Amino acid sequence: MADLSVGRIINSNGGFYYVETAGSVITECRARGIFRKNGISPLVGDEVRFSVTPTGEGSVEEILPRKNFFNRPPCANIDMLICVSSVADPAPNQLVNDRMTVCAERRGVVPVMLFSKTDIKTAEYYVGIYEKAGMISFGFSAETGENIDRIRTLLKDRVCVLTGNSGVGKSSLLNALDPSLSLATAGISDKLGRGRHTTRTVTLYKLCGGLVADTPGFSVLDFENDEHIPPDELAYLFPEFLPYLGDCRFGSSCAHVKDKGCAVTEAVQNGLIARERWESYTAMYAEATEVENRKWDR
Repeated sequence: MADLSVGRIINSNGGFYYVETAGSVITECRARGIFRKNGISPLVGDEVRFSVTPTGEGSVEEILPRKNFFNRPPCANIDMLICVSSVADPAPNQLVNDRMTVCAERRGVVPVMLFSKTDIKTAEYYVGIYEKAGMISFGFSAETGENIDRIRTLLKDRVCVLTGNSGVGKSSLLNALDPSLSLATAGISDKLGRGRHTTRTVTLYKLCGGLVADTPGFSVLDFENDEHIPPDELAYLFPEFLPYLGDCRFGSSCAHVKDKGCAVTEAVQNGLIARERWESYTAMYAEATEVENRKWDR
């Protein structure tokens, strides 16, 4: 076997994997059939060992251990999930935002909540919800430059996923972070030989001293097919609940929804936990319970 090189997958498309080495050389690879046989697929963000034949054909030979991964969109080894929501036009969707933070917490990824368009309206109310949960959260404006440098600092030396619904200003944010980004992305696409990447693929690109995953389709999380979470695990994915989980009257059997003697609902009533976050929890708990019941009925 040829000598193996180590690199990171920065894009996958049509069965090809584009692996970048420390020297910024990108090699087009196929994956060995053993991965398919074992039910494993290489993901964008994976660190891999790969070989290259004398004719220049690359082959992914080994996937190095992952620290985490997401099913949708498919990506691995993520440090931080940056969820972008706008303060207006469109208004924030609390449940969607909280689904994203839950997904991050479950994967051991740091969730960050950013609120765009603060040149139109203040983000103070929304930021307060997540600061109370102990998360990094602040507003920004791509128009005025407010807190753009702070976002640059977040990205440095990290592998980040940027997500958010259409219209919240992700593209404006990326352009504000690096006005040359569109040219850089086009250059990568030329190298990959597949044209500019579409919303059907995940691309990992260099930005502000880190790596950022452009991740289509991350605004909707399917709890049954993509990320089923048992109801009794859900509360542990809301970090602001953790100080109270051992103090409920009925212990671990408490659902933290409308149970008597629940320390979590008491903290909500006392303003220690944001009611908006608890309402998202109860909606997700009901959904998770319904999915669990369907599993038992099959």
